Amino acid sequence: MSDIRAVLTDIEGTTSSIDFVKDVLFPYARKHLPAYVETHTDEAEVQHWLHEAAKEAGIVEAPRGEIIDLLIRWIDEDRKSTALKALQGLIWREGYESGVFTSHMYPEVPARLRAWHDQGLALYVYSSGSIAAQKLLFGFTEVGDLTPLFTDYFDTQTGHKRETDSYRKIADAIGLPPGQVLFLSDIKEELDAAREAGMRTIQLVRPPQALTDAGHPAVADFDAITP
Repeated sequence: MSDIRAVLTDIEGTTSSIDFVKDVLFPYARKHLPAYVETHTDEAEVQHWLHEAAKEAGIVEAPRGEIIDLLIRWIDEDRKSTALKALQGLIWREGYESGVFTSHMYPEVPARLRAWHDQGLALYVYSSGSIAAQKLLFGFTEVGDLTPLFTDYFDTQTGHKRETDSYRKIADAIGLPPGQVLFLSDIKEELDAAREAGMRTIQLVRPPQALTDAGHPAVADFDAITP
């Protein structure tokens, strides 16, 4: 893969444990969302995302409590809502900054990201979590701030991760032919969409999952990747 100029990486199951997101971040947002909305409701950013959530649900007018209940239900459903993800990111920022938690990284990931950065590869993130949440996750890791390694971030405002057009848009934004971008993910359908757009793909299959043939080169960790 000597022609690779950029690495685009997913987060959950790829750089970081799904359990951290599922068992730490989601419950924290669920617990604190009602109080956060009530105490920040006058802020323009919060108002914007509450309005977007209502619009997504087809609600014209609704009490704030009804919108809060809707958002809690979406958290329970793991709904890939841009408005929900943005509000979760705002709540997580308070948790990170107050030291309640730091984000998990698989052990080899920070060193491998630094090595790729040092060899001149541009690094990008594409996750269903909001860009703000992505920056927090890489900014407050167990090994310090990794955000200086990344050139840019993409979320569902670009498009959903199982849609081919999303990866075409990302390649255009990066300014490289898709064939010079390597996409890393643990999800076959995301990899399929990226490959359909012309990107190179590698599937992360973290132990204890067994390596299986999903139609993409598969590795157990970043150390097995040599772009």
